[in-house]
Amino acid sequence: RKSPPYARNIELIISEQRAQHGKCGKVEGDCKRRYRWLEGRTGPGERCYFLETNGFRVERSYTGIETAFRATYGEGRPNVCVICEYDALPGIGHACGHNLIAEAGLTAGIGIKAALGAAQQQLGRVTVLGTPAEESGSGKVRLLENGAFGDVDVALMMHPSSFTCVYPHYLAIACYTVTYTGRAAHAAAFPWEGVNALDAAVLAYTMISHARQQLKPECRVHGVILEGGVKPNIVPERAVLEYMVRAPDRKELAAALAKVLPCFEAAASATGCQVLVDSSEPLLDNILTNDTVARLYEENLIRVGVPFERHSGATGHGSTDMGNVTHAVPGMHPKFKIGSGQEVAHSSPFARVANLPESHAQTQRFASAMAYTGIDFLTNKELVEEAWANFRRHCEEK
Repeated sequence: RKSPPYARNIELIISEQRAQHGKCGKVEGDCKRRYRWLEGRTGPGERCYFLETNGFRVERSYTGIETAFRATYGEGRPNVCVICEYDALPGIGHACGHNLIAEAGLTAGIGIKAALGAAQQQLGRVTVLGTPAEESGSGKVRLLENGAFGDVDVALMMHPSSFTCVYPHYLAIACYTVTYTGRAAHAAAFPWEGVNALDAAVLAYTMISHARQQLKPECRVHGVILEGGVKPNIVPERAVLEYMVRAPDRKELAAALAKVLPCFEAAASATGCQVLVDSSEPLLDNILTNDTVARLYEENLIRVGVPFERHSGATGHGSTDMGNVTHAVPGMHPKFKIGSGQEVAHSSPFARVANLPESHAQTQRFASAMAYTGIDFLTNKELVEEAWANFRRHCEEK
């Protein structure tokens, strides 16, 4: 499959932007602040300025979210959207490599724009979408709810990892904060007057641990006790648990929740406590990799000369708000390897590797393939139709 002449120098154009991209890859945010930036650190403003100086129309505070942005070039449809993330982890920085995700989005956006600008005909539009709060806050879900993906035809994103694969496994997830309220009393003088909230939390934790043997191997349930009392001689009046339940898809997640959630209520009933189960975090879907998008991306990985695996034998699976996007429009969320393969995400060694020059260079190579994939859709409307046909088929099979 040959690309049109105006799409043949994308890698050269991207390499010329590398110095600027490296600068833009060093932005940090704190996921605990969710939609706000840690004071004294740069936010998406540097990226917006970079895109503006490269000819994009930029909308800051997009859809009312302070740290979201949308940058567009071109007109009409199809609209190929490349996605940036940029939030970091508290204490260890970019241990999930979101700085490289932002860099990949900028790289692909610049590459696709170059092809559109050289085409001398109306092919469509490229959107670079800045999505905050992936680690905590589910920024893409808010953007979906606000209509940010309503005119998107294809959504492209990639994620650094300890391995490379085109079809990664990301699990659907539901998050809960569970608060038990009892009654305080002197633990030695009048223990019978108390209602022990910590007992309820421990009982729930224990029941869920036992329930795991009836869950399918692909499911994950993990929790912590955030609060459990203040002093040993006071019967704990309040205890707080935080739990995450994951499964391959929404159907399997519902089955897992049917076994986990009753444990919270049962523990309250057994101890005489009141319980509040808060699920204010939105449910996140599994990744639905579009076969058409993946096929084109694989062809372009071969084109730029980087090795890859279609599937990974890795057993570790996370979750992401990009899953919800792939259930709304055709998309992909492949992983690309940085480092030696021994550094795992959400660790200090991974944060160190994510800022090495060779990791930036690796990001540029994979982002070049993502740029070519976007150009494929803009230059062949039949591929867009094929991607949507695959999307609808997968949705019917769920």
